[in-house]
Amino acid sequence: MSLIDPRAIIDPSAKLADDVQVGPWSIIGPDVEIGEGTVVGPHVIIKGPTQIGKHNRIYQFSSVGEDTPDLKYNGEPTRLVIGDHNVIREGVTIHRGTVQDRSETTIGDHNLLMAYVHIGHDSVIGNHCILVNNTALAGHVKMDDWAILSGFTLVHQFCRIGAHSFSGMGTAIGKDVPAYVTVFGNPAEARSMNFEGMRRRGFSAEAIAALRRAYKVVYRQGLTVEQALAELAESSAQFPEVAVFRDSIQASTRGITR
Repeated sequence: MSLIDPRAIIDPSAKLADDVQVGPWSIIGPDVEIGEGTVVGPHVIIKGPTQIGKHNRIYQFSSVGEDTPDLKYNGEPTRLVIGDHNVIREGVTIHRGTVQDRSETTIGDHNLLMAYVHIGHDSVIGNHCILVNNTALAGHVKMDDWAILSGFTLVHQFCRIGAHSFSGMGTAIGKDVPAYVTVFGNPAEARSMNFEGMRRRGFSAEAIAALRRAYKVVYRQGLTVEQALAELAESSAQFPEVAVFRDSIQASTRGITR
């Protein structure tokens, strides 16, 4: 029994592992590679150059690997690369890159993109991230591991979303979100840290307490960013988790959400 529905349209040059499943009325174009165990539902469009790894699930009406609408894009051969064990729910749109940046949009492993999420050109999504319904990332966004963006979150281009960070529903992010920080509102404001997420992922009580103190240094003591970074140097040497927080602030190019 064929795993590819006869009503699907598969370009002869597309490379699909033997056990890839493709539902009816899906279209897979040239320069597409799909790894073993991946399931493509009905009414999905995948355009290349796109490389999709193993054991992914792509639901109906998703558009994967389409040209970006960015006006500087002129049809250059850019790419989309998706890792393993991702779930891409209904109506998700993911665009390839532009030659003005990375020429590639990249999605790592074990991510959940819920219904109607949009991933803009040249964005980089890490591993174990969750993007809830109707979240949209503009181009050039970087999202580090274990970050969660709640429904209807909007992220401005070139922003970085730090590891283990969290946004509330309907948040509009225009500056970088440091690692672990929880943000809410339009425009986004820092409210706390994602302590519950840390506990679920096995962070020690000592590390959480150190991060709580580090948050107060940055957000509660009235210091400049430079002063806060200097204040965190000793704690960063003692706790790798604080070093991640400090480094995410130090690496910011747009300024951090305060």
